[in-house]
Amino acid sequence: MPEQTYSIDEDLKEARAMAQSLEDYVRGNELYGRAGGGFFSFSRMASLTVGALLMRLRRLRAFWEQLTPEQREILQAAENQHEQTRREWRRHYDEKMVREAHSRLDAMQHFFEECRDDPKLCARVYLPEALRRTIVQELWHAIDEAGIPNNDLAAKMRRVDANLRRYTQSDDFLWDAQLQEVYPRDIYWWLYARPPQPERG
Repeated sequence: MPEQTYSIDEDLKEARAMAQSLEDYVRGNELYGRAGGGFFSFSRMASLTVGALLMRLRRLRAFWEQLTPEQREILQAAENQHEQTRREWRRHYDEKMVREAHSRLDAMQHFFEECRDDPKLCARVYLPEALRRTIVQELWHAIDEAGIPNNDLAAKMRRVDANLRRYTQSDDFLWDAQLQEVYPRDIYWWLYARPPQPERG
């Protein structure tokens, strides 16, 4: 996972591509889109979603002092493109945010089933779920700031977090140490936890 070997350059490249494709994405029906127009250009890039872009923009902004002048220019352009799309297509943007947050939380139910049925597998496949929950947190902040009614989402997050706590235990930070300052333990506690590895019988 990119978060385990973090690169500002890679994050910036993905943020720029996502921001450039954001308008077409929010106007469309597809929930998990693709950044860039070429068939090969960004085929290995993470899916384009509002949450995936918000996550990258926030942590790149946190690294502002480390960016070169050229990198700062690219980040500001991506931020401006994001804000313009959000402003011009607000209803579409907001609907995509809420839909994505629910979709990611719903997808985590399969992981909890695996934890119940196969603890060894649960321990091996946790990292994508930690990323999923992190993106939901970015969406939650944006949804709350926008004043979008979110009682159903809040209740679903509480249920998911209760399950996460049930199947994980405290551990070291899961991602690249560079990212630790961006994700404090008190908020992003699931990044400081993992399912226990069952003892070999």
